[in-house]
Amino acid sequence: MYRKHRIVVLGAGYAGAYTAGNLARRLSPADTEITVVNAEPVFVERLRMHQLATGQQIRARRLADVFAGTGVRLRLGRVTAVDPARRTVSVTGGPGARSAAHDTLAHDTLGYDTLVYALGSHVADHGVPGVAEHAFNVTGRPAALRLRERLDGLAAGSTVLVVGEGLTGIETAAEIAEARPGLPVTLAARGALGAQLSAGARQHLHETFHRLGVTVREHTCVDAVEAARVRAADGSFLEADATVWTAGFTVPAIAAACGLETTASGQIVVDGTMRSLSHPEVYAVGDSVHATGDNGLPMPMSCASAGSTSRQAVEAITARLTGRPVANTRMDYFGNHISLGRRDGILQLVDDQARARSGYLGGRMAARIKAGVLKGSMWGVFHPTLGKPTRRRRLATTPRERTGQSAGSRLG
Repeated sequence: MYRKHRIVVLGAGYAGAYTAGNLARRLSPADTEITVVNAEPVFVERLRMHQLATGQQIRARRLADVFAGTGVRLRLGRVTAVDPARRTVSVTGGPGARSAAHDTLAHDTLGYDTLVYALGSHVADHGVPGVAEHAFNVTGRPAALRLRERLDGLAAGSTVLVVGEGLTGIETAAEIAEARPGLPVTLAARGALGAQLSAGARQHLHETFHRLGVTVREHTCVDAVEAARVRAADGSFLEADATVWTAGFTVPAIAAACGLETTASGQIVVDGTMRSLSHPEVYAVGDSVHATGDNGLPMPMSCASAGSTSRQAVEAITARLTGRPVANTRMDYFGNHISLGRRDGILQLVDDQARARSGYLGGRMAARIKAGVLKGSMWGVFHPTLGKPTRRRRLATTPRERTGQSAGSRLG
């Protein structure tokens, strides 16, 4: 009995959707079968969730439309486990996926020959009590909509506290302050606001926050979140009718739990082609991977890193399955595009050691560039082969391999 080479992609964010679409257009459907597993039926523009939270209309694009005409199979459900020894993935749930006999969520086990792990990241509470119970976040569409509902219900003069001085915190604080001028916004920063930026960009950021009315509490470490306030490490309290937690991201524990080699933070350790060091039939992309850039430093969690790691994984998987040399793609990180509401922003480039360059671009032009980056990211997901060959190549070995035998083990 023979079958096709099974490629399973876990997650359909920027990295997973891009990878699946490219593989489907570059590998022959006569030899390969590609399945994408995702918990939600729509593509989440994560870079715009702070906009959705403030009331802007962000189109929910169906994944069925993303993969229309590609031959990619979509399995809606939540990944609960991976078994590298058996090369299987456990998936639970999905729309209408309940067992009539037991009224429990349906459970599937999917087999794979090549696995692409792209489960991304979620908000990190860092063990701070009360975050899960009382804080809002903007890491996904349901979370952003819950925050929007909360903001809609607040009376004028109610306070909003954003915890975290990273890019997500900065963008969220600015967006809320601009869109909801009747709600005073405070940002609590563990260190100095904009410490990763050049001196000029930091000044621009502080001036913009002043214009928008955002109060900044620097060197404020939050160690507890309550319903209407947070407690700082120094024992003081900050009142908050809505607390938005943007103090970092973490990855799901699935990779570490299943025995893949991971870092202490749970990211999958890979070689230069995004291939797992411990399990060569597994590739990792996006926030899930601990990848080293061309500068020798770890790639940060970002949309730009998702693009770089996805392109490299596509090149490696396609080459190995079709018997060609693996091409190395560039793994550069050029800088940060930061939106400060709809009419302002900062473009900060970095050097080869990820340190901020002295110059920066701010204002409306930076905001337009950020908008262009967002549109480009979506275009890349929906048109992954723009400027690339679209020939669907046959596998290097017998198209339909014997059941139980992995092409990966023969192709190396």
